[in-house]
Amino acid sequence: MNAQSDVVEMNNKRAIALTVNGDRHEILVAANQTALSLLRNQLGLTGTKYGCGTGDCCACSIIVNSKAVLSCLTLGADLDGCDVTTIEGLATANELHPVQAAFVQKGGAQCGFCTPGMIITIKALLDENPDPSEDEVRQYIRGNLCRCTGYTKIVDAALEAARSMREVE
Repeated sequence: MNAQSDVVEMNNKRAIALTVNGDRHEILVAANQTALSLLRNQLGLTGTKYGCGTGDCCACSIIVNSKAVLSCLTLGADLDGCDVTTIEGLATANELHPVQAAFVQKGGAQCGFCTPGMIITIKALLDENPDPSEDEVRQYIRGNLCRCTGYTKIVDAALEAARSMREVE
């Protein structure tokens, strides 16, 4: 590469600052780069899965400013100034997040491919509504596709997580 092509490459990228799982990052992102690509390829956070790439499966769900969003449909540049939580940001060094623990306890994970997106989506639900009904859980996760579980164990895990989180309060 020569100096002129370096300038062109820099001109096609934008500097952004964001907080991911509590850590601040300042990085360059291409105009067409997805949040999924930014997280996986630039920050090395591979827990967020690439599923369909079209927003139909929710395997790539992340939390941005307290709302669940699809990282395959969100531009990385749109994360400028945002607070992002990925599956890697839920557990502490010594303890699983209550939603993760409930998935283990209730057998909510089968093959595991949809699991990060399911857990992130359920965390966002419980942040909004700490005491959801079974119907509310089913409605909230309706876009998250899972081929293995039939959703019963996932819904059971969400309700168990809600119960355990309320007990802690």
